[in-house]
Amino acid sequence: MSSSWETLKLLSDPTRLRLLALLTREELSVAELQEILGMAQSRISSQLALLRQAGCVSDRRDGKRAFYSLRPGLPARSAQLLQSAVTAVADLPECAADRANLERVLHKRRQHSEQYFNLIAGKLGKGYCPGRTWEAIGHLALRLVPAITVADLGAGEGLLSQLLARRAARVWCIDNSPRMVEVGTELAKKNGLHNLAYKLGDIEQVPLPDRSVDLAILSQALHHASHPQNAVNEAHRILKPGGQLLVLDLKEHYFEKARELYGDLWLGFTESAIHGFLKAAGFGQVEVTTVSRETVEPRFETLLASGTKAAKA
Repeated sequence: MSSSWETLKLLSDPTRLRLLALLTREELSVAELQEILGMAQSRISSQLALLRQAGCVSDRRDGKRAFYSLRPGLPARSAQLLQSAVTAVADLPECAADRANLERVLHKRRQHSEQYFNLIAGKLGKGYCPGRTWEAIGHLALRLVPAITVADLGAGEGLLSQLLARRAARVWCIDNSPRMVEVGTELAKKNGLHNLAYKLGDIEQVPLPDRSVDLAILSQALHHASHPQNAVNEAHRILKPGGQLLVLDLKEHYFEKARELYGDLWLGFTESAIHGFLKAAGFGQVEVTTVSRETVEPRFETLLASGTKAAKA
């Protein structure tokens, strides 16, 4: 807006002034403005175009809709003139009616959203919801990791560790495959994750010192261990007092081909078996629960277990 004269000229039109009065209160679509003012879309659109060209309002595209709002950062003099004009006509019947219609339109917005969520309450996790995926939720949860030292035991290429390392102080990946360690190291270097290191080693003989990590993870690794109890014992050994172990593994199943297809040594575990592994290793506050059930054959189920090393261990 180049001058106060131009601002005054814009504000001299009743329709433009009513539009500005509404947009000082709320961002609105053309359809909503049409409903509030009871005017044709062409008339509203042409006046909005003039206001946009003058730098009074901004527009935002959302799909096929355009939403308009008062432009942020208006020059102080123009903003003062605009506010004075809006205040001056606030008590006119037309403006009072506009405010009432605005409240009705905003109530309709809220009601539409409430009706949808009332309808799906209790069913939200059972049907499709755009953007609500376990992958996305996992990324969100991983951003909550504090600055701790983590050991990913049986890490493979370390996909989980690559994500953890963006927040953790230090992440150790332990795997018994030289090629996995090589690939993971290259990925860490490529992604600039200097706090992520790979070590060649067995989860039953972890190449880390006693009491050196805050969190140990066995993610789909335990069913590859010759002696699962030994792997859990090693996790307990490397944890600091008060540290936590998380185990994600398959629930007991009968898909024999898993041995050939995936190199599995164990066909999953019962909840009781995993609970027993953690208790025998000395963990307290042990919890085991089924967290995933696949819908296609062989319908694998996944268990999540957690345990805490005693603070004085």
